Amino acid sequence: MSEQKNLFIAFALSVGVLFAFNQLYERPRMEKLRQQQAVENAKVQQTAAATAPGTPDTLPSDMVSSARMTTAVLPRIRIETPSLTGSMTITGNQLDDLLLVRYAENIDKPERVRLLATRDSDRPYHVDFGFMAEGSSQPMPDAQTPWTADRTVLTPDNPVTLRWDNGQGLVFTRHISVDQDYMFTMTQDVHNTSDADVSLSSFALIQRRLPKDGQNTAILHEGPIGVLGGELETAKYKALTDRKTPMAFSSNGGWLGITDKYWLVALCPQQDTPLSARFLSSGDNAQVDAMGPRQKLAAGQTLSNTFHVFAGAKKVTLLDSYSQKLGIPHFDLAVDFGWYYFLTKPLFYALTWLGKLIGNFGLAILALTVLVRLAMYPVSGKSFKEMNKMKTVQPKVAELREKYGDDKARLQQELMELYKREKVNPFSGCLPMLLQIPVFFSLYKVLFVSLEMRHTPFFGWIHDLAAPDPTTIFNLFGLIPWNPPAMLMLGAWPLLMGVTMLLQQKMNPAPVDPAQAKIMMIMPIMFTFMLAKFPAGLVIYWTWSNIISILQQGYMMRRKGLVPAFIKRWKDALHAGS
Repeated sequence: MSEQKNLFIAFALSVGVLFAFNQLYERPRMEKLRQQQAVENAKVQQTAAATAPGTPDTLPSDMVSSARMTTAVLPRIRIETPSLTGSMTITGNQLDDLLLVRYAENIDKPERVRLLATRDSDRPYHVDFGFMAEGSSQPMPDAQTPWTADRTVLTPDNPVTLRWDNGQGLVFTRHISVDQDYMFTMTQDVHNTSDADVSLSSFALIQRRLPKDGQNTAILHEGPIGVLGGELETAKYKALTDRKTPMAFSSNGGWLGITDKYWLVALCPQQDTPLSARFLSSGDNAQVDAMGPRQKLAAGQTLSNTFHVFAGAKKVTLLDSYSQKLGIPHFDLAVDFGWYYFLTKPLFYALTWLGKLIGNFGLAILALTVLVRLAMYPVSGKSFKEMNKMKTVQPKVAELREKYGDDKARLQQELMELYKREKVNPFSGCLPMLLQIPVFFSLYKVLFVSLEMRHTPFFGWIHDLAAPDPTTIFNLFGLIPWNPPAMLMLGAWPLLMGVTMLLQQKMNPAPVDPAQAKIMMIMPIMFTFMLAKFPAGLVIYWTWSNIISILQQGYMMRRKGLVPAFIKRWKDALHAGS
């Protein structure tokens, strides 16, 4: 077997090992760790019920949201926009209750996606902000501060202003507005009516209960994220909980937040302001926070601070518009485009354009795959040409391996002489294939992270391209009234993908080595079971890509007057039988 085939097999097996490791080891391990963490957290809460949750010992108490109170009975400001509904507290003034109007939790249920949740919920998630006084006994706003509001409903056309006098010469004012999408603007003013100077620092933080249902996969980041100091900074939840100290950053502007696969809550300070930022965890909470520089507020003067809070869906076009409008650097990196950013983002824009043009995101996937394969056709043709050259010398290579199998040095020398004599470069076909690998993974990445694919139907039984194929062969695709266990959910599209993968294999001559031939036969079965748990959109893409490869290879073989290996074997078997 040629070195080229060895390379292809090694690449395919590597991908298979990564998938198998993630599905069979990493997911169960992470689930076990989450269960252990939940037990430990329950014990901690029983023995330290009086301690506020998520209050690290290293943090100043006035920088941490630490109130334990029933938020449902507190006065609230309603939030009503075309994209959001929810509320924020007046007492304490925390943003802690948001639903995404345009997105449902489940395709079969009308409940909207809950992004932020109050402290008395099972998964608290909130945003807090304010000022800290350094070297002063001046009271600062905290979770019990009784703000007064000029209105009780916040809409894009009606901003809210809150006011609080600390009784010792400082008057705090907050102006809060929200746009039609997901961006809040928070402007804080402090007026010093006393006769003494005060040093203040602004802060903002996001805190959430560690999620139990995140995406435990190496190809998607969930957790703290930000662009700080001009660099993308991320932290997995587990890595954060394993650390004994916070991750600290210094930056001039930038942004930071906590991301899920499709949703983001982020702090976007003024871009000309230096700040100190941190990612940290305590107990069962994760937190990101930012503190501005110390500023002197002289008697009779007013100090002002403005920052933005994004809380919503990670629509790439929307993130790009905020980057341009507000000067937020690389805000689109909240979407995990991966290492091949220069490919994935253009492919994403092409996919969304095709989706709007065709009117069906599933058909857009098929169309984009065709366009990419057409663009790569010259490369594929060169690869096929070189592979065909290798096939012509394959019998001679097998003879040399048989003759000099025990003498590796002599075998290598004879192979080089054969390649030189036949004018064949065993590695020349590898380069075109290597050029296609980044495109393949970029398409895969785009489909995996695309919000546009979520809850989007295709045809037939596929009502959600972001969910696995709901059918299974083990109940005859729904004809038998039985719901098999998850491990037996082997849908129609994964089966079709496996068949096309097997057919693609059969179009090439079988490997000379029997062991390698068996491995190649097992691979379609292994991939069929692994991809059965993947989103249907990815499986449809993979199946369609296989079909295009089969058609391309069949066309090029016909032009060369060649017959696919499996057809040749069938004909030989028929002739032998007759």
